[in-house]
Amino acid sequence: MKTLIIACAISLLSAAAIKEAGIGIFENHTDVGNPKIKGSTVYDKQTNTYTLSGSGYNIWFTRDEFQYAYKKITGDFTLTAHFEFEGTGKEVHRKMGWMARASLADTAIHVSAVTHGDGLTVMQWRVKPGMSMRDPEDEIRAPELKQYAIIQLQRKGNHFTMRIAEKEGESFTIVGEHEMSNMPDE
Repeated sequence: MKTLIIACAISLLSAAAIKEAGIGIFENHTDVGNPKIKGSTVYDKQTNTYTLSGSGYNIWFTRDEFQYAYKKITGDFTLTAHFEFEGTGKEVHRKMGWMARASLADTAIHVSAVTHGDGLTVMQWRVKPGMSMRDPEDEIRAPELKQYAIIQLQRKGNHFTMRIAEKEGESFTIVGEHEMSNMPDE
């Protein structure tokens, strides 16, 4: 049995609205690391949508800073959701998507299935605490630099797969796959 923390990292509302709205399917939300702009997570029950906001150090190198909505799960999974940025934004490295994370530590092992502010859509991972993120040059990437609305992250054992689709009803394209042998059981 494996327990992981999963999340979607996306875009803005007030802290008072969080208490009213709840957090839907997620157990909790928090800032990972010490982001420059403290984040928030809001769930709208009527539209079944989540809005995450915050800003911090780029989730790429040896540590992370971001707002995280999460739920611990056990075993294999397939997560699929429609993601979109609010507004045009200034940061090309802003990210949204799914993340399977070993812990809430800012240096934790994790796999991310994300699209970036500049349209790059890619699977990224950190295999050991504090190591730089990976996304090798030979990794399959989305065909063009544009945001893909539907992002899927799947786990079977220690094998993770990222798939994307431009819109609902379209076939998925595999973006990346990686074996995460260091991903802990919890």
